[in-house]
Amino acid sequence: MLKAVILIGGPQKGTRFRPLSFEVPKPLFPVAGVPMIQHHIEACAQVAGMQEILLIGFYQPDEPLTRFLEAAQQEFNLPIRYLQEFAPLGTGGGLYHFRDQILAGGPEAFFVLNADVCSDFPLSTMLDVHRHQPHPFLLLGTTANRTQSLNYGCIVENPQTHEVLHYVEKPSTFVSDIINCGIYLFSPEALKPLRDVFQRNQQDGQLEDSSGLWPGAGTIRLEQDVFSALAGQGQIYVHLTDGIWSQIKSAGSALYASRLYLSQYQLTHPERLAKHTPGGPRIRDPEVKSQSLPSLNQMWFGVFAPRSSLLLLGNVYIHPTAKVAPSAVLGPNVSIGEGVTMGEGVRLRESIVLHGATLQAAASGSLPRCSY
Repeated sequence: MLKAVILIGGPQKGTRFRPLSFEVPKPLFPVAGVPMIQHHIEACAQVAGMQEILLIGFYQPDEPLTRFLEAAQQEFNLPIRYLQEFAPLGTGGGLYHFRDQILAGGPEAFFVLNADVCSDFPLSTMLDVHRHQPHPFLLLGTTANRTQSLNYGCIVENPQTHEVLHYVEKPSTFVSDIINCGIYLFSPEALKPLRDVFQRNQQDGQLEDSSGLWPGAGTIRLEQDVFSALAGQGQIYVHLTDGIWSQIKSAGSALYASRLYLSQYQLTHPERLAKHTPGGPRIRDPEVKSQSLPSLNQMWFGVFAPRSSLLLLGNVYIHPTAKVAPSAVLGPNVSIGEGVTMGEGVRLRESIVLHGATLQAAASGSLPRCSY
């Protein structure tokens, strides 16, 4: 039996994502046509033995979140529950606070996924690694260049055993080109070090506040308080992936994640990618440069007619309720949301169009009046 926990944060986090997160909570922001955390839930639901998915955060359980959870439960036929923190508890505090719900039923292990990452989520592979050599903590890692690595948690591993020997969160100087993906597989024993951190925080707080329980005791940072402290003690291991991965911290990074997921759809969800239909919008091929785009009377399926082998390479998602004019030219890497209206002559690439938007061609006929 397995469980999964998705850490969704809360409204005072993700400030770099504003103003997009003012209207819709960041975990529900559409990336490649579906809410950001739906990609996580889909991956978890595909793991054999998955019994429950828990979302932990400090968002108010409002109507959009409740409606999403109800729809997800029906679609994936799995219990999916939201557990609301009483205060921001960090990346590890919610795991400890809700430890009884996580361990209910006696799971063999549980996945922990940060909501603001884009990945192909090799969860079954991580489970195989864990079962072959069980340890309390298994981290998913990938590689980055020296400059990029300074923005992430950096991992020094034993190349033979893959034990994490050293862990530094966002170092000031280069430590390693292996970075933390924010995707983990924990055994039930992993909660014991979190208990130790909680008790230490409680003792430290009581030294400063003799009135009783220090409210900050529940705040636990997995990266600094657990991974850095336990590295080199035979408890934390890393599995390297060469699959897709990125963080989603800003509007620009959401566009990049959308591009990765749309590309992945060709293998995982081809039904989500728009196809050319007579009288429908033209789907521009990724290989066609915008500056060399032919005129509309030269276009056919978004490419020159002799390039018929590329007709299906659009990487465009169009919501079923969207209305798109036949003369619109879309792609590459475009996601059209619910209830969107796109007028005649609109040309769009590398964009996420949010629900209810209306786009018309600009006076010059070159750019739509829109923004992501």
